[in-house]
Amino acid sequence: MKIKKIRSSYDEEKELWYFSIIDIIAILTESKNPRRYWSDLKTKLSDEEGFSQLYEKIVQLKLESTDGKKYNTDCTDTETLLRIIQSVPSKKAEPVKRWLARVGYERMKEMSDPSTAMDRARETYKKLGRSEKWIQQRMMGQETRNKLTDYWKDHEITESEEFAILTNIIHQEWSGLSVKEHKNLKGLKSQNLRDHMSEAELIFTALAEL
Repeated sequence: MKIKKIRSSYDEEKELWYFSIIDIIAILTESKNPRRYWSDLKTKLSDEEGFSQLYEKIVQLKLESTDGKKYNTDCTDTETLLRIIQSVPSKKAEPVKRWLARVGYERMKEMSDPSTAMDRARETYKKLGRSEKWIQQRMMGQETRNKLTDYWKDHEITESEEFAILTNIIHQEWSGLSVKEHKNLKGLKSQNLRDHMSEAELIFTALAEL
């Protein structure tokens, strides 16, 4: 089974990318029978490693195969895919595992010293060519956003779906567009809308949330 690319599908409603697990397995393991390999790995993940939510995270999507026809294929989101890769004993999977370990370590440092997260964000925006003025506005806007979400949590609003609904209401009030419509206008899918806003848009967003 020769696969040249990783098949994927974007869920507009959930704003999530789903990837073919078989394609990932085929590339990482070079197995002659990646479907059988994945079947055995599923059992191992669930029974031996205690990943009890694995089957809940897998969705069946119709994806085009090498014969041009579409078949139901096991797919999952990025987070679950990275978890699966951690259990693949392959040299090709090792760089991803090292990256996950580094990200985990950086996240632990940020939890003990939040200023490191802000410094890392600034450096990332600089590498993307953002001006100091834009970066300052983006960081100030994030601080306002954090205060708003803390307020929501204090009033027992905790579900991500509720956060999305309230965010959309606020966004529509100042822009006349839903978050989804604004992202479509900018040609975005899974990217963070605020990271692609102009300085004026960041200011209006922060004022609306304030």
